[in-house]
Amino acid sequence: MLSGALGKQSLLNRINSSVPLISEYLDLSAQIQQNGFDCTLRQIEVFKTPARIGTDNVDRQLPDTETLFPDSDGYYGLDTGPYLVTLNEIVNIPNNLMALARPRSSLLRSGISIHTAIWDAGYSGRSQCLVVNNTGSRFQIKQDSRILQMVFLYLDSNVQEGYSGIYQHENTG
Repeated sequence: MLSGALGKQSLLNRINSSVPLISEYLDLSAQIQQNGFDCTLRQIEVFKTPARIGTDNVDRQLPDTETLFPDSDGYYGLDTGPYLVTLNEIVNIPNNLMALARPRSSLLRSGISIHTAIWDAGYSGRSQCLVVNNTGSRFQIKQDSRILQMVFLYLDSNVQEGYSGIYQHENTG
């Protein structure tokens, strides 16, 4: 049984497989890293209405959002606060892996945080994350910028049933 995180060569092998671990990437040579894969900014939305989470999915009410558009130079201007970001890349997590992601260090050094959920075994889709400007001033970020590094980890055994929640195949249509 394999253990630990996938390194660069294992990532490349899985990206080039019949069901690619990652697709829709912009520049493989720039995005592939020794310990993970840099994901890029596709779209930014601002939250417009309140949300609600209950004890089951019936009570879930996600907020309405409004899509922001970059300026003529391709930059988004983010005021202080939270934003919903969609990534360019589509991931296809097999039943023996999971993934975690962390922000690129330049964002942290700029006062920008990124929050993610866990990528479960069996998940497939174009994921979203929460980007928060914590600075008190406007932050500019360019369309298609590398914003987070995803790290893929082996599970101690294959899951019997992969992820099948409402976010399966999200943002791929």
